[in-house]
Amino acid sequence: MHTIAVVDDDPITRETLKSYLEGEGYRVMLARDGDQLSALLARGRIDLLLLDIRLPGKDGLMVTRELRATSNIGIILITGRSDRMDRIIGLELGADDYITKPFEPREILARTRSLLRRVARPGQSPTTQPLSGRIKRFEGWELHLDKRRLRDPGGEDVRLTSAEFDLLAALVEHQGRVLTRDDLLDLTMRGDNVPYDRSIDRLVRRLRRVIEADPAEPTRIVTVHGMGYLFQAAVE
Repeated sequence: MHTIAVVDDDPITRETLKSYLEGEGYRVMLARDGDQLSALLARGRIDLLLLDIRLPGKDGLMVTRELRATSNIGIILITGRSDRMDRIIGLELGADDYITKPFEPREILARTRSLLRRVARPGQSPTTQPLSGRIKRFEGWELHLDKRRLRDPGGEDVRLTSAEFDLLAALVEHQGRVLTRDDLLDLTMRGDNVPYDRSIDRLVRRLRRVIEADPAEPTRIVTVHGMGYLFQAAVE
């Protein structure tokens, strides 16, 4: 049974999500702020957070930054419709996804299920889990587009956030073509994201730390000065 923590200072939101997710078979824990979340994390494993950005004290963005420094826990941010820049910053800091209030519980459930499929459980060996669907291969790496998985040359799953995966997929699928930041925003952003081209630069730096032998001297995702980025590794 997967364990989900709902972190929101609104008791109605907490209880609504708890009732719905427990009805779908999940174990749900509740916290009203970052301090209560820390106490929950100290007590045992949590697979995924539904994390409100607007928390009292330590806000959701700060919580995301701190968790990403030490943990691969799944993080879905809960935001208001006016929090567009916060959503972008949250994805840059390592959140996997976001959902805006007011939300449909079924949308929460769909995003939760999708993310949990990408979060490895203890004791599971990713190399024993067969993957199918569309696959792009480059220099020993495998990008599974349908399953939203990246595997390294040793066959191990590599954890990417949703924003990182979308950017890598766009680059790989347009191998050999220079993509401007605007191109990449068009290929990766979802409906209510606002254009923010510097977020692309930050995501590229993070991807280079994952797939480049030397991120300071990249050979796969290269910068074409004055234009944008080029994925130049051969893709099968």
